[in-house]
Amino acid sequence: MPWSTPTTHWGLVLAAAERRSSPQAQQALEVLCQTYWQPLYAYIRRRVADSVEAQDLTQAFFTEILDKKYLRSVTPQRGRFRAFLLTACQHFLSKHWARARAQKRGGGRQLLSLDCAADKRREPLASDRTPEQEYERQWALTLLATVLGHLEREYIQEGKRELFATLKPFLLGEHAGLTYAAVARPLGMTEAAVKMAASRLRRRYRNLLRSQIAQTVAGPEAVDDELRHLFTSLGR
Repeated sequence: MPWSTPTTHWGLVLAAAERRSSPQAQQALEVLCQTYWQPLYAYIRRRVADSVEAQDLTQAFFTEILDKKYLRSVTPQRGRFRAFLLTACQHFLSKHWARARAQKRGGGRQLLSLDCAADKRREPLASDRTPEQEYERQWALTLLATVLGHLEREYIQEGKRELFATLKPFLLGEHAGLTYAAVARPLGMTEAAVKMAASRLRRRYRNLLRSQIAQTVAGPEAVDDELRHLFTSLGR
């Protein structure tokens, strides 16, 4: 069976570690980079004054992930993927700043060419959050955006694009007084049918979110705790 890029978070790292010099490793690393560029950039940007330098360091970190042999010993049982990435990034920055005293940034190593969707990067807003708090907040936002995007694609594939677009504000709490009765007629549905559709949408969203989080923790027993942590991070 042809190898394909894993969709789980731990799977991406393990694939990159196992196939360090292969096109598949590059593919896995790029998916990882596209998914978690923003949380790690937000963390580094809190610790680096210059935004261009922060961008360079973020890309260099993902290159380091592929290069480092310690990835061969990484397993999902070691804990939360969120904590793994942050710890790895902290170690990377410490070593980078130590090297910078003796040589130019990057140490002469060539960065991989990674398409990390930099044009979609959101500059972290000024606040009193610590770098770690900003990282975890952006991590939570990334997870929620990933789940919402997956849910939207499901509805589009089922030919329900308009239904999703109409009910999305109710899912996100952004309906600003809009009622189910008000949206029922344009959809050609009864109010009761719209309520039922909205309930199904929320249930599917919750299930997808739990599934997404389950891919980042050691086992199912940690999902609820990680969910609480996610929403706590958003409230900071």
